[in-house]
Amino acid sequence: QVQLVESGGGLVQAGGSLRLSCAASGRTSRTYAMGWFRQAPGKERELVARINWSGGSTYYADSVKGRFTISRDNAKKTVYLQMNSLKSEDTAVYYCAASEIYYSRSPNEYNYWGQGTQVTVSS
Repeated sequence: QVQLVESGGGLVQAGGSLRLSCAASGRTSRTYAMGWFRQAPGKERELVARINWSGGSTYYADSVKGRFTISRDNAKKTVYLQMNSLKSEDTAVYYCAASEIYYSRSPNEYNYWGQGTQVTVSS
């Protein structure tokens, strides 16, 4: 009942920036948190950042604190991930996800997922 579409991925040099967007549609009223996950080949999917629709409370993985910023536009039902000072280890497929749990962190706590967008950082 919720559709998520990511965009903004691409190839960037280390130290560069990218801004990812996630457009939500459908019945989003039951979703309280929006998260950005990433998954590199052979690695576990990890939560990068999370934001709540109400209040805008945020969470960041230690690896991206100070470099990434998650934000949202409630009217547009869009979530953004501004990624600065990108490193090669940031290379992954980035997924937008929606959760019905307010402080969700685990992938299995997210009910809806986007198709993913590739972010490749060259060193």
